[in-house]
Amino acid sequence: MPKDSSISSILIIGSGPIIIGQACEFDYSGSQASRSLREEGIEVTLINSNPATIMTDKVVADNVYLQPLEPESIIEILNKHKIDAVLPTMGGQTALNLCIKCDEMGIWEDYGVKIIGVDIKAIEITENREEFRLLMDKIGVGMAPQATAKSFLEGKEVAQKFGFPLCIRASYTLGGAGASIVHDPKEFDGLLERGLQLSPIHEVMIDKALLGWKEYELELLRDSNDNVVIICSIENFDPMGIHTGDSITVAPAMTLSDTTFQKMRDMAIKMMRSIGNFAGGCNVQFAVSPDEKEDIIAIEINPRVSRSSALASKATGYPIAKIAAKLAIGYHLDELKNQITKTTSALFEPTLDYVIVKIPRWNFNKFPGTNRELGLQMKSVGEVMGIGRSFQEALQKACQSLEINRNGLGADGRELTNQNEILHSLEHASWNRLFHIYDAIKLGIPFKTIVEKTKIDIWFLKQIEDLIKLERKIEKFHVDNLPKDLLFEAKQKGYADRQIAHLLRCLESEVYNKRREFGINRVYKLVDTCAAEFEAQTPYYYSTFEYENESIVTDKKKIVVLGSGPNRIGQGIEFDYSCVHGVLAAKECGYETIMINCNPETVSTDFDTADKLYFEPVFWEHIYDIIQHEKPEGVIVQLGGQTALKLADKLSRYGVKIIGTSFESLDLAEDRGRFSKTLEANNIPFPKYGVVESAEQALELADELGFPLLVRPSYVLGGQKMKIVINKEELEHHVVDIINEMGSNQILLDHFLSGAIEAEADAICDGENVYIIGIMQHIEPAGIHSGDSYAVLPPYNLGDFVMTQIEDITKKLAVELKTIGLINIQFAIKDDKVFVIEANPRASRTVPFIAKAYDEPYVNYATKVMLGEKKVTDFNFNPRKEGYAIKIPVFSYEKFPDVKKELGPEMKSTGEAIRFIKNLKDAFFTKVYSERNMHLSR
Repeated sequence: MPKDSSISSILIIGSGPIIIGQACEFDYSGSQASRSLREEGIEVTLINSNPATIMTDKVVADNVYLQPLEPESIIEILNKHKIDAVLPTMGGQTALNLCIKCDEMGIWEDYGVKIIGVDIKAIEITENREEFRLLMDKIGVGMAPQATAKSFLEGKEVAQKFGFPLCIRASYTLGGAGASIVHDPKEFDGLLERGLQLSPIHEVMIDKALLGWKEYELELLRDSNDNVVIICSIENFDPMGIHTGDSITVAPAMTLSDTTFQKMRDMAIKMMRSIGNFAGGCNVQFAVSPDEKEDIIAIEINPRVSRSSALASKATGYPIAKIAAKLAIGYHLDELKNQITKTTSALFEPTLDYVIVKIPRWNFNKFPGTNRELGLQMKSVGEVMGIGRSFQEALQKACQSLEINRNGLGADGRELTNQNEILHSLEHASWNRLFHIYDAIKLGIPFKTIVEKTKIDIWFLKQIEDLIKLERKIEKFHVDNLPKDLLFEAKQKGYADRQIAHLLRCLESEVYNKRREFGINRVYKLVDTCAAEFEAQTPYYYSTFEYENESIVTDKKKIVVLGSGPNRIGQGIEFDYSCVHGVLAAKECGYETIMINCNPETVSTDFDTADKLYFEPVFWEHIYDIIQHEKPEGVIVQLGGQTALKLADKLSRYGVKIIGTSFESLDLAEDRGRFSKTLEANNIPFPKYGVVESAEQALELADELGFPLLVRPSYVLGGQKMKIVINKEELEHHVVDIINEMGSNQILLDHFLSGAIEAEADAICDGENVYIIGIMQHIEPAGIHSGDSYAVLPPYNLGDFVMTQIEDITKKLAVELKTIGLINIQFAIKDDKVFVIEANPRASRTVPFIAKAYDEPYVNYATKVMLGEKKVTDFNFNPRKEGYAIKIPVFSYEKFPDVKKELGPEMKSTGEAIRFIKNLKDAFFTKVYSERNMHLSR
C-alpha cells in the first residue's frame, strides 16, 4: 500500500533533556525519522526542549520548537500549524507519556490529529503491569509469577505469598526507576514504598525474581499489512537482575539454540500482534532458563523505538527508525528499499557475518559514596560498541573504546590479584566486573565458582579463558622472535599493539613495526545487512585482520572527523552535534568526509551522515591505521571534546595535519603555567595560581596563594576531581586523592575568588578576525561548574564596563592563542574586574545552546574557517533576537538516592534544557534567580 495521502504534515515529539535511561539514542531515532518523512514530501514539525541535540536543528525538521514538553506547548503548535498526525514513538517514554496525556485531554481529537506509529491502547497495556500479565496469560505466553500492588498493604501480602527473592518494578517509569531486587525481607518495606512513590499511578508489579536466567531482546518491525521482521537478536552477557541498559550485550545471540530462537521469534510476533494493530518498531525482552530445557518467559514489550533500537540499527545496518517512520505513514515493508544494498526490499531479516559487543559506560566517580552495585535500575550514562569477526575481537575493541585508561581486556598490567576482592566483585556486579572475570580466570579461580557467583554463561567465560591462554603463549617470546602466526592470531582476536607490547616487554611502536614487517595489516569490511549475499552501496566499515579489503580509497580530497566516543558526564551529546555539523560543512566545501566513532547512540554514526563511516574505537592504533589507509588532507580534533583532543599530540608528532587550531595552541591553553604567562604578557587579569606535583609542594604553595583554593588536575573534562578547599588538611587530602587516582598528572592550584560572578564567551576566530557568537552569565556564583549552572544568554546584569572587558579579552586571547575555529573562555567577575579562569580553543559544551538561541549554524561556519575555505568576515551573521535564552541543567540524582545532592566545581548534570523568556520580569527567571543563593543543589 502506498503512503497515506491524507497525511502531509507530522508532529514528532522528542525525548527532552538527556537523563540516565533516556539518552541520545532518541536524538538519533528522531533525526532519522524526520529525514525519512521529509523524503516523502511531508512537512515535519518537531518539539523538544533539548538544545544540545542535532534533532533540534533546522537541518533536521521544517519547524523546530524548543519548548517544554507539555500539553500547552502542543496546543500552541497546533494553533500555528495544520498537523495531520503525531508520531510519538521516537522520543522514548517522555514522548509517549505526553502523547497519552494529550489524548486524555482530548487535544488530538479537537485538532483532528491522528496518532501514528503506535496504538494508545498498546502503550497502556504494556505499561500497566497487571493488564499486560493478563494478556500474556490469555495468549499463552509464560511470565514469572507476579502480581500488582497499589498500596503498601497489598505489596506486603504479595511478598508473603511469593517469598523472597522478589523483584519490584514501578509502573510507567523510565530506565527501571523504582525497580529493585529484594533478597532480605528487612529491605522490602523501604523499597516497596519507593517504587509506589516513583510510579506516576502509584502501582508496582512484584515478580518472583528469576535470578540467573539468561536475558535476550528482539527488535521487530511490523507494517499495516501485518508483515513482521526480526531485525536483530541481542543477548545479555549479564544474567537477569541487571538492567539491560547496564548489561554488556552481544549480537547476534551467541548461546541460544536455533530451536529456542525460533520459539522466541514466534512468541515475540504473537505478543506484538496481541497488544494492538499498529505499524512501526517494537522491542521484546525475554528470559531463558540456564539449562537444557531453555524455558522461555516474557519480561516486557515496548511498542516503540527503544534504547536498543539504535544499537540494533548500528549492529545490523538496518535503519529501524527510518523504516518505522515510513511504515507509520502507510507503506508496506516490501515497498521500501533496503537502505544498505539499495537493490533489495526492506522486507528481510538482516544476516550478520560479524559480532557486535556493547559495553555500558558509567560515571560513578562523579557520585562518591553512592552504591555502585548494578541492578534493575539503570545507572550507566553512555555506551560503546565494538564490531569484529569474532566475539573476542569485538569484546577487545569495545573495551578499547571505553576511555577508562585500559588498553583492552587484560594485558595491560592493571589486573586485580586480591582473591577476596575479586570474589566480592563477581558476586556484586559493578562497572568493572568484566575485568574482574578476566582476573579471576587468570588467577585460577574455578569456573564453577565464577558461574555460581556471576550466573554468566560458561561459553563467554571460555572465550575469555582462551584469550588468557593466548597471552601466556605470547609471553614466552620477545618481539624479535615472535612467530608471525601468533601475532596474527592476537590481532585477529582484537589485541591492541600496546597490549601485545606489554606481553612482549617492548614498545608499542616495535609491535607496530613487527606486524608491518610481517604484512599483518588491518583491512576494512562492510556492514552490509546480508553477509555479502548482495552488493552493499553504503560505506559503513569496521576493521579486522584478514586479507581482503572492502574499503576502496578514492582520489578525492578527504577530511577525517574524530568523534567524541561514549557519552559521559562532562562530554555528552553536544559534541556529537558539533561533529555532525563539521561533517556537513566539510561536505559543502567539496571534501570527502570520514567519520570515526564508536558510540552506537549518535547521529554521527548514522551510515549516511558522513561519506564514509568507520565504526572503530577512538583509540590511537585504530585511528592511525585508518589515516594510513585513507591519506586525508588532515584531521579535525576540536569538535570531538576531550576524546579527540587527547589524540592531537600524537597525531602532530606522527606528521598528521591538525585542521584548525594547531596542537601547539591547544597545548598552550591546557598548560596552566605557559597559559598564565601568556595572560600576564597581555595584561589580562587572572587569579593567582601555581602548579604542583606533590602534597608537600601544594602545602608550601598554599601559604603563598592563600585560601580558599580551587584544586584541579590538568587535561581533564567536566571538572573531574576539581574541588574548592578551605584549609591545609582538605588540601593535602585532595591532592593525595588526585595523585592516587590519576597518577603523575600536574595539579593546578588557583586562588578562588569567593563571591565572584561567572560568565563565559564563545567565539570563532580565523587567526586574525574574531566574532563573539555569545556571552552567557551564570546565575550561580563562581564555584559551581559551568555545566551545572543555570546560564542566561545574553547576560542579565553585567554592566557595559564589564561587557567591554569580556569582549576585549576574548578577541585578544583568541588571536594570541592563534585560534583557527572555535574558542570558549570562562571568566570570573569581582568588583567589576574581569579575570580569566580558563580558555579552551575548541568546540565547547555551550555552542549548540548558543546556535539554537540565535538560530545560526556556528559550527558549520567554524569548520569552514578551520578548512581555510572562509574568513570570519565572509559570514553574514543574523541580527541578535530580542529576549533571553536560559540554559537549564538537568540531573539524574534519582538513580543515586544515597548521594549528597550538592553542586560544586565537578560537573554532575547529565543533560540540559532551554527556556526562552522575553524579559527579566518573567516568572520563571525571577523564581530561579531568587533561589540561587538559598540552596545550590538540584
